[in-house]
Amino acid sequence: MGQGTYLFAALWLLAVNLLAFAAFGWDKRLAQRGGRRIPEFRLLLLAALGGAVGAWVGMAHFHHKTRKPLFRILVPLLLALHLALAAAVLWQNLRGTL
Repeated sequence: MGQGTYLFAALWLLAVNLLAFAAFGWDKRLAQRGGRRIPEFRLLLLAALGGAVGAWVGMAHFHHKTRKPLFRILVPLLLALHLALAAAVLWQNLRGTL
C-alpha cells in the first residue's frame, strides 16, 4: 500500500471516531432534553465504519448507552475487530519489508 492510502485511512479513522464521539454526546443531550434521537443503527454504523474507539470513549464519557447489551457487546467487539485488522495490515507490511 502506498503512503496516500495510509494517509486516507488515518484521516478517515480520525474523522469517523470524532463523529462517533460527537454523535454519542449529541444523542445523550437529545435524550436529556426529550428531543428526537439519533437511531441506534446509526450510532452502531459509525462504530462499524471505523469509529469504535470514538463510540467506546463516547459511551464512557457521556455515560450513554452503557446499559444497553447491544452496545456493551458490539462496540468492544467492533473495537477488537478493528485492532485485529490493523495488526494484520501492519504485520503484512512488516513481513514484506523483512
